[in-house]
Amino acid sequence: MGKNTVQGQVRPQERMRSTMGWLRLRERWEARTLSIPVERRLSKEAGAALFIHFCFQFGASMSGVFLTLYLWRLTHSLWINGLYNAVNYAVAPLAFALGGYIIKKKDRMVTYRIGIGLIALFYLAVVLAGERVVDYYVLFAVFNGISSAFYWAGYLTLMYDVSTEQNRIRFLAVNMIFFTLAGLIGPALAGLIIRMNDGLKGYTIVFGIAFFMFLLAALGSLRIKGKTSHHKTYYLKYVGIVMKKNRDWLKALFGFTTMGLFQGIMLFLPNILLFQLVGREDLVGYLGVLYASLSIVTGMFMSRFGREERARSFMMMSTVGFLIGTLFIIWKMTLFTVIAFMILYSICSPRRAIP
Repeated sequence: MGKNTVQGQVRPQERMRSTMGWLRLRERWEARTLSIPVERRLSKEAGAALFIHFCFQFGASMSGVFLTLYLWRLTHSLWINGLYNAVNYAVAPLAFALGGYIIKKKDRMVTYRIGIGLIALFYLAVVLAGERVVDYYVLFAVFNGISSAFYWAGYLTLMYDVSTEQNRIRFLAVNMIFFTLAGLIGPALAGLIIRMNDGLKGYTIVFGIAFFMFLLAALGSLRIKGKTSHHKTYYLKYVGIVMKKNRDWLKALFGFTTMGLFQGIMLFLPNILLFQLVGREDLVGYLGVLYASLSIVTGMFMSRFGREERARSFMMMSTVGFLIGTLFIIWKMTLFTVIAFMILYSICSPRRAIP
């Protein structure tokens, strides 16, 4: 009786301490928010966009890397992995243009929600297809290219609508931190799940969780109000004229095209190389945690010191870092050189996120 009475008194005290702890954290957070100038504070819609993007990246980081390894486990063919990514990237520009057309004629949230919904359906299809993904990998590549292009067309438009010129750098930096934090958790969790399950069952569970995260992102998108575009004209047909008149824009376009080709290779080759060297999916995931941690630190640096006038310098630094990392792999293909390449890539990626 006495023992039960003592326990009954302790539990309310524990709840009280827990509540006080949360209140202190909230007060610190509010004090930190108030210390930020009003013009640099983020709106509620910006917060919703960050939540959606976190869910998206969590699902993508769990499934994206391991979809590559899934294809590798089923086929042991770099050709199939390479062709899958090539088709994915070949379809994406056309889908991106269509997504932009819908944004102009309707609303950016229409394209955005279509993208999230299609990505969720894509991973549901992967779960249902199982090992037969290999039989239809070209169709899956087309499906993935269209869904990803719609998502990014909507998001890249949305991030300008939910931010202002005064807080955009901060929004992009915080977005990079959330994006990378999701990338920190996702691969480690996915690797652990795959390690704990026999055969290819773990992959199916990972793709199922990814489907759930994309579904959650779709529900989160309902918190952002639609906004019909008042400018219905789609100026894509005038791109050639803009290229001729604005040489800086043409150079930037060329630079991003080159980086896109580089990123297409980055999506599958280094992780396959790591898997061949270490032989375990969970270790590939844990190394992903290291890379994501480095990107978070760099993102925090950019949040503090990033300015639009320094954009070219940051882009140049990231390009040099990528080149040095590539030279490591060209020089010699070992566990050390592959990890060194990925470390440099992780450090330099947030630097080129500054527009």
